[in-house]
Amino acid sequence: MPLPRTRGTALRQRLAELRGPDVPAKALDARALAALAANPGCARRAILDGAGVNKAAVASALGSPSAFGQSQFALTRGNAFEAKVKADGGAELLRLVHDKLDRSAEPPADARVPDLTAAGPQGRTARTELELREAAAHPGAWTLLDHPMLALDVAGSPAFLEPDAVVVHPDGSWTVVEIKSFPLLDGSADPAKVGAAARQAAVYVLALEEVAARLGAEPAQDGAPAPRVRHRVLLVCPRDFSNLPAASAVDIRKQRAVTARQLARLTRIEDIAGALPEGTCFSPELPAEELTAAVESVPAAYAPECLSACELAFHCRARSREEGAVTSLGRPVRAELGGLTTVEDVLAAARGEAGDPDDPAVAALRRAAALRAEALEAACR
Repeated sequence: MPLPRTRGTALRQRLAELRGPDVPAKALDARALAALAANPGCARRAILDGAGVNKAAVASALGSPSAFGQSQFALTRGNAFEAKVKADGGAELLRLVHDKLDRSAEPPADARVPDLTAAGPQGRTARTELELREAAAHPGAWTLLDHPMLALDVAGSPAFLEPDAVVVHPDGSWTVVEIKSFPLLDGSADPAKVGAAARQAAVYVLALEEVAARLGAEPAQDGAPAPRVRHRVLLVCPRDFSNLPAASAVDIRKQRAVTARQLARLTRIEDIAGALPEGTCFSPELPAEELTAAVESVPAAYAPECLSACELAFHCRARSREEGAVTSLGRPVRAELGGLTTVEDVLAAARGEAGDPDDPAVAALRRAAALRAEALEAACR
């Protein structure tokens, strides 16, 4: 839900102060929103992304430059593969959609591929919505929207998103298509990469649902239901080690629910901003000590997964290691250790120097330490 005008204006002013004077906001994209939803406990990322801070520039200023992002070679290869998939009016892409998601429909022979060119993100968003409305008014045909522009309300401000493609089926339903350059080997891909693609697609689905709700509320609908946004998206990747496209239908209902819940909680950035000391600023132009103090004033929730999703991961990892936090070992380990939050606490519990013996985590650690001691003793005989 958008924030009330006066409240939203005050929050935007506060976030502009956090970025620094005359520093333009870095727009949120689907990758950033998906990564933010994947780590909802990180107040640091929430406030920096909410304020539109360039985290890569901040990381460099802190002395922990980011290695996050795709290489130029990977980008070039990905663009070439996407062009191949969309060649000939998207014939191969639509065939894959028909084969994997809608075999009961007529094969896509003469699909509409409208021109979505317009000035600026607002213009492209309006043009996309116009073409979706046009497709909804003429059911029975396939429509391919190549790089449409969608807007998703995030904490009272629009985030402009650009999926690889959206397909309108003959029954009027909509499908998000994600085209990736990582391979499908024997019909399956790296689960971590598929999960990231699913979270990204979930953001697009949420944006499309907002468009569908608006179209369903129009008087011209005359009681007709809003267009249905499918919760199975199409993931298109190279087959094995070739450049031939293969596809897989991915159910993103879980990712959509989690992302919707976490984005709804993003209004908490108002609380985070309100708790910061007056004058706090995250501008990369600040002296290193002052910028470090500002960044450290907001708690982080580091996990190894951050290394592939956040520009500040190296800085947060170094701090996590300095503090001996068990989160640097991964979320599964952290979950198993219960109330033991530092490596020092874990070792003390294993040695029997601290911890409640009735605590299952402490008991398991002591048992593991005893077994290790027995194994070492046996090996030394």
